[in-house]
Amino acid sequence: MRHVDVTLDDKFLLTEGRVFITGVQALLRVMMDQHRLDQAAGLNTAGFVSGYRGSPLGGLDQQAHRAEKFLEQAQVVFKEGLNEDLAATAVWGSQQANLFPGAKFDGVTGMWYGKAPGVDRTGDAFKHANFAGTWAKGGVLAVAGDDHNCKSSTLPSQSEFAFQDFEMPVLSPADVQEVLDYGLMGIAMSRFSGLWVGLIALADTMDSGVTIDVSIDRHQIVVPTNFNIPAGGLGIRLKDQPLDKERRLRSFKIPAALAFARANKIDRVMLGAGRPRLGIVCQGQAYKDVIEALAAMGISAKEASDLGVAIYKVGMPWPLEPTGLRSFAAGLETLMVIEHKRPLIEVQARAALYDLPAHARPKIVGKTDEQGHPLLSELGSLSVAEVALAIADRLPPGPHMERVHDYLSRVSAASMAAVTLAAEQQRKPFFCSGCPHNSSTRLPDGSRALAGIGCHYMASFSDPQTDLNSHMGGEGLSWVGAAPFTTEPHVFVNLGDGTYNHSGSLAIRASVAAESHVTYKLLFNDAVAMTGGQAAESGFTPAQITRQLASEGVAKTVIVADDPSRYDGVRDLAPGVEVRPRSDLITVQKELRDTPGTTVMLYDQVCATEKRRRRKRGKMETATKRVFINPLVCEGCGDCSKKSNCVSIEPLNTEFGRKRRINQSSCNTDYSCLDGFCPSFVTIEGGENAHAKAMPALTADSTPLPTFEPLVGVRNILFTGIGGTGVTTVASILAMAAHVDGRASSVVDMTGLAQKGGAVFSHVRIGETEDTVVGGRVPAASAHVLIACDILSAAGADALALYAKDRTVAVGNEDFAPTADFVTDRDVRFDAGSMARRIKAASKSYDECPAHHLAEINFGDAIYANMIMVGFAWQKGLVPLSSRAVYRAIRLNGVQAEANLQAFELGRKVAHDPSQRGPAEADVPTPETMPLAELIAHRGRELTAYQNAAYAQRYLDKVAKVASAEAIFGTETLTRAVATNLYKLMAYKDEYEVARLYTDGRFAAERNGTFKGGKTKVWLAPPLLAPKDANGKPKKIEFGGWMLDAAFPIMAKMKGLRGTSLDIFGYTEERKMERGLIAQYEAGLDKVLAGLTAENLPLATRIAAVPQGIRGFGHVKDASVKVAKADEAKLWKQWETAA
Repeated sequence: MRHVDVTLDDKFLLTEGRVFITGVQALLRVMMDQHRLDQAAGLNTAGFVSGYRGSPLGGLDQQAHRAEKFLEQAQVVFKEGLNEDLAATAVWGSQQANLFPGAKFDGVTGMWYGKAPGVDRTGDAFKHANFAGTWAKGGVLAVAGDDHNCKSSTLPSQSEFAFQDFEMPVLSPADVQEVLDYGLMGIAMSRFSGLWVGLIALADTMDSGVTIDVSIDRHQIVVPTNFNIPAGGLGIRLKDQPLDKERRLRSFKIPAALAFARANKIDRVMLGAGRPRLGIVCQGQAYKDVIEALAAMGISAKEASDLGVAIYKVGMPWPLEPTGLRSFAAGLETLMVIEHKRPLIEVQARAALYDLPAHARPKIVGKTDEQGHPLLSELGSLSVAEVALAIADRLPPGPHMERVHDYLSRVSAASMAAVTLAAEQQRKPFFCSGCPHNSSTRLPDGSRALAGIGCHYMASFSDPQTDLNSHMGGEGLSWVGAAPFTTEPHVFVNLGDGTYNHSGSLAIRASVAAESHVTYKLLFNDAVAMTGGQAAESGFTPAQITRQLASEGVAKTVIVADDPSRYDGVRDLAPGVEVRPRSDLITVQKELRDTPGTTVMLYDQVCATEKRRRRKRGKMETATKRVFINPLVCEGCGDCSKKSNCVSIEPLNTEFGRKRRINQSSCNTDYSCLDGFCPSFVTIEGGENAHAKAMPALTADSTPLPTFEPLVGVRNILFTGIGGTGVTTVASILAMAAHVDGRASSVVDMTGLAQKGGAVFSHVRIGETEDTVVGGRVPAASAHVLIACDILSAAGADALALYAKDRTVAVGNEDFAPTADFVTDRDVRFDAGSMARRIKAASKSYDECPAHHLAEINFGDAIYANMIMVGFAWQKGLVPLSSRAVYRAIRLNGVQAEANLQAFELGRKVAHDPSQRGPAEADVPTPETMPLAELIAHRGRELTAYQNAAYAQRYLDKVAKVASAEAIFGTETLTRAVATNLYKLMAYKDEYEVARLYTDGRFAAERNGTFKGGKTKVWLAPPLLAPKDANGKPKKIEFGGWMLDAAFPIMAKMKGLRGTSLDIFGYTEERKMERGLIAQYEAGLDKVLAGLTAENLPLATRIAAVPQGIRGFGHVKDASVKVAKADEAKLWKQWETAA
C-alpha cells in the first residue's frame, strides 16, 4: 500500500512505475515523454499543440492549462485554435520552423486535436500538410475524437475513413495505456515516414481514468533498416511541387509507414494457438470487447488457445500491413474481423488474402456471416454481448459451452429485464438551472427557429418550433436556399457565441450578402458551456461584436440582457444598438422579425454553470439574494416553471396537495422564476443556509468496520446518477482510491449530452492486484455492485441490461430527483417506490437510504448525496478498498474534502444503523394518502381559521352528505374528491387569506427551516399599483419587510369583511368568479347525488375532481377556469348521456 506516496502530479512527473491517468491527460503526457526521449537521444526538441475542443476531447484544453508548468518544462507550447482547420494550419507551421535560419530547436513535435466534425472540416489543411510532410525530428500526431453512439454530437462518427482519404496512417489505441504507447509510436512513425499520423480517440478511452505503466524505458522504437529512403528524404522541404509530393507520398511515404509498422510490430498476435481454427482480427475498442467477451463467457486465454482461437490485434487499421495478416491467416478455417461501425480492416483483409490458394484462404466473416447474412452491425457501437454471441457460435463443442451458455442466458435475462422492467419515464438532458437558454430560445407566436450547435440545441427537444440544425458555422444558410421557394417570410436562427467565434460570423456575413430576411439570436453566455465552460478564443465583448456586425452590414442589432445596468458605462456599442431588459425578449424579436434584411438579437447572460464555477473560485461575487416559495400560498399552477423553464423549481408534496419549492442546492439565482404571476414568491437578502452547520465529528472509527468479500479477479461497480451533480467525481475518487491501495483500476464515464441533467453512468472496475487487467465499461449482465445515486437512471433499460440476478447487489438513493418533464408538465408524477421495485426485481438484493434528504439536513447541500451513497455501499462491504485509501483519494480530489469525508462517514453510519436514516423527502402526508376522516377534519379546522366555524360547518355538512350517499357502494373515492376539491374552492386565496398564510407562523417556520437571518421581501401585484407588461398583464413588484410585519397582519385580521359589503376586494371580477365557482360546485354535487349509481360513480368522481385544474392567481387562474369548465362540460354531457 502506498497511501501517502500518491500525488496528483504523478501522472506527469513519474518516469517509472504506475500512475492513475485519464485518456486526455495521457495525450499531454505523450508530448512530455517525447521530450524526455529526445533528451535521452541528445536532441533539443520542443512541442506545439493546437486544436479545437469537442467531446470526447472537450477537456483537453482545460487539462493543458492545468498542466502548464509541466508542458513548459517539456518546451511544449499550447495554443487553442479558433477552429479546427486553422489550428491544423498552425500545427503545419510547427514543421516549417526548421526550414529557415533562426530555428531554436532541433525540431518541433506537433499535435492536433478535434472531434470528428472537425476532422471533416479540416480535410483541406490535412491533405496539404500531409502531402508537404513533416520535419524529420518533429513529426505530427492528429488526434480525432470519435463519438460512435452520438452521445454528444449531431451525427455518429468514424474518422478512419477520412484519414484514409487524406492518406494519413491511422493508429487505434485500445485503452489509455495504448494512448501513451501509440502516441509516441505515431510521432516516431511520422518522423520516419514524413506523414502526419492519425490517432483515434474514443469516449471510452478519453473519458476514462486507469492505472498504466509510465516507465520511460518501455518505449523502444525500432527504425527500419531495410527501407531505402530516397534522396532528399521524406520530410518537408522548400520549393516542393504538387506532383512531386504525390509521387513521394505514394511511392515512398506510405510504404515507409508500412515498413515502420512491421518493424515495430504495431499489428501483432495477442493470442496464439497450436492448431488455430478461428482467427479473430480486431482493433482498438473492438479488441477490448473481444477480451471482455471471452472473460464474460468464462474462457481463459489458455483455454481459448486450446480451443483453436487466435487473436490478431491491428494497431494501424489503415493502411493495413498485409504481411503480418497473411502469416496469421495461414491455416485458419475462419477469419472473423471484429470492428465497430463501417468495415475498414475487413475490406483490406479480403484484398490482402485474395491471392492465397483456395485451400489456404480462410472464410472471412465480419459484417456478414458465412452465408452473407448480417452478423456484426455497422450501426451504433458493438456490445460485448454481441461480440460474445458471434464468437460462441464458432466455438467447437465441449464442457466450456456450459459456461458460454450461462453467460448468454444471463445476458438474455438482463435484456428481458431491460424490456419488461424499464421505467417509462426517462431522465433526458435539459438546460441547467438558471441557464440563459431557458429564456433566450423562446419565440414569439407564429415564428420558428433553426437550431444551432451548443447547449441551446436542446431547445429542439422540447420546442416544436425549433428544429433543423446545420453543421457548425453554417447556421442560417439553409434559409438562403429555402426562402425563395416558400411563402414563409422569416426565420430565427440560434447561434452561440462560441460558434460565432469558431465560424458563425461568416454565416452572418453570407446571410447579409444574400439579402436574407433572417434574425440571428446570438446567445452570448461568456463560456463554451457544452465542453466545460471555456472562454471563446477571441475574447470579444458584446460591444465589440456589435461593431463587427455593423461593419458586416447587419440591418439592426439589439442587445437583450438579464441585467441591462451592466451597460450603463459602456460607450463603445455600434451606433444605433439598443440595450433592452430580458422582459422585452418577445417584443424585441417581433420588432426584428418585422425589420427587413439580416438582423441580430444579442442575448447577454452568463452561463449559469459557469457562474457557479466562478463563484466557487472567488472570481464572481456570490449572489446574496435567494428565492423562496411559501408553499401555503402556492397553487401549483406551474406559471413559475413556464416563465423560467427552470429545473430548480421542483414539486413539493404537502397535506394541501402538490406545491412548488426552490431546490436551493441547484438554484443558480437566475431570478426569472419571479416573473411567475403568484404571490407565493419571496426573496431573502443575506440569509444563510440553515442546514450548513458543522456535523458531529465522525471519524473512521465512529462506525464498526464492515466485512468485505474477498476480491478475486475484477469487481465491477456501476454508478448511475444525474449529469452535473458530481457522480462522475465520486466514481473517479473510488478509482483513485483503488490505485492508492495498490490495485489496478479504471473508471469510464458515459456522459455526453447527458452531462446536462441527463442519465449518467460511471463504470468503476477494481482489480485484485496492480497487474490485473480490468477493462473498460462493465459488460452486459456483469455488474457486481450498483450504486444508484439516481434511481430513475438505474431503472432505465440501459442500466437494467447490466445487472444480473445472481450477482448484482444494489444500493440506491430513495429520494427521487424530478426530471425536466416537470418544467413542461405540472402534473407529471414521480414514483420512487416503483423505481426501487424495478431495481430489486433485476438484482440480487437492494437497500436504500434517503441520501438527498440526509445531505440537505446535515450539509445544507444535496451535492453530498453521492458521497453519502459511496459510504453507504462501502459499509455494506461492497467496495473492496481500505478506508485510508478512500480518505486519501478524497483529499487528493481537493474539493470540499472535509465535508466529503463527513458525508462518506454519514453514509457508513446510516448503513450500519438504519434508524439513523430518517424519512425520505417524499414521506409526507398528502390528500391522496391521508386517512379520509383525518383529511376532512383537517380541512374543517383550516376553514375555521380561514373564515369562521359556520363556514367550516357548511363544508363539513356537504362532505358528510356525499359520504352518506357513497357509503352504500362501499367506497370513499367520491368523498375524498369532494373533501379535497370543495375545500380548494372555499379556501380561495384572496388578499386576506394570502396575508393570513404569511402571518400565522407556518411561513416563518418554513423560511427559518431553510434560511437563517436575512431580510425578506415579498413579490406582489396589487391591482392599483402593479405595472403592466407589453401584453397589458400586471407585473409583480417587490415589497419590503413592512408588508410582512405590518400590512399583512392587519389585513389577515380583516378576514371577517370577506363577502360583506365592506369587502373592497370582493367587488373584483376575480372574487366574484371564485364565489360563483363554489355555488356552482355545490349545485353540481346536489345533481350528482340525486342520480348517483354504482355505474356512474367513477364519472361522478371525475366531475368532483374538476377544480383540481383550477389554479393560480389573476389571469393565470382565469385561463385555468376556462379549461376546467370546458372539461367539466364534456363530463356533464357524458353524465346526461348515461342517464
